[in-house]
Amino acid sequence: MANSTTQWPRLGLGCASLGAPGLTDIEAESVIAAAIEHGIRFFDVAPLYGGGLAEVRLGRVLRDLPRDDFVLCTKTGVTRPFGQTATPPGGTQRRAADVWDYSAKATRASVERSLERLNVDRLDMVHLHDVDNHQDECLQAYHALAELRERGVVDDIGIGSNLVAPVQQLLSRERFDAILLAGCYTLLDQGGAALLEETARRGIKAIAGGVFNSGIPAAWPQDEATFGYEIADENVRDRTASIAAICHRHDVPIAAAALQFVQAHPGVSTMLIGPRSVQELDADLAAIRHAIPDALWADLEASSLIPRRSPRPARVSLRPTTTV
Repeated sequence: MANSTTQWPRLGLGCASLGAPGLTDIEAESVIAAAIEHGIRFFDVAPLYGGGLAEVRLGRVLRDLPRDDFVLCTKTGVTRPFGQTATPPGGTQRRAADVWDYSAKATRASVERSLERLNVDRLDMVHLHDVDNHQDECLQAYHALAELRERGVVDDIGIGSNLVAPVQQLLSRERFDAILLAGCYTLLDQGGAALLEETARRGIKAIAGGVFNSGIPAAWPQDEATFGYEIADENVRDRTASIAAICHRHDVPIAAAALQFVQAHPGVSTMLIGPRSVQELDADLAAIRHAIPDALWADLEASSLIPRRSPRPARVSLRPTTTV
């Protein structure tokens, strides 16, 4: 379904949280099945998520869909033991057990495992995952993926990162088809705005993930709100509270503003949502549909909470099209 010239669905399901061992298979797969029922046809996953558990769960549900009916993206370069969370059992340091390997051999093996777990014979997109401190070695993975692209196993090659600078650097070194920028263009952080403009000019698709910055703008107030997987500091909490107050004045949930702000950017090809339950999925979809008056965006701009002349959302519907 996907290639560099095809329009991608505007909304996708990010499956990071669906690899959590704390979720049962039934709970995780129910989210995927419900997303499909709602018309979502773009799925983003990675060997890192649950050490491959998310791929297994996604593959079990997707086998009931014709392969050309959906866009499937996974990643390569970093993983952790199968069925494990970001913090190893008995440990206190996040990502302590993760292993980075961008060698050609490891890349080919990673893709082969992903194909098996996902029950498919090709991948629409494979991202170089978390390349932040691995600028040189990750190009080995790039060339291995280019060979797989020639064989028809991989359609497109992308970069997935939580940081802007590594993506910019790699885009200057090789021709990529897409990027996945997580947490860098959100209602609370527009650090990736210039990169989105650049990729749009160059015809490179941009996927926006981490739209809730790991939690804080999903709802307000929160006792232990997180930003970037850490407890939010006072500055972030104050900023969120100010945004939430304006949203409340216009009778708009802050989650609706957070989601629609990201999706409104013309450089965003696909926005990912990452619900952990069917209830969260339903809430996300309701937030995307929630009518937001232009006055809310004007008030956020006037309060310097978002940049002047920020893109504003048009009204959209999830049905009947799958390109929302």
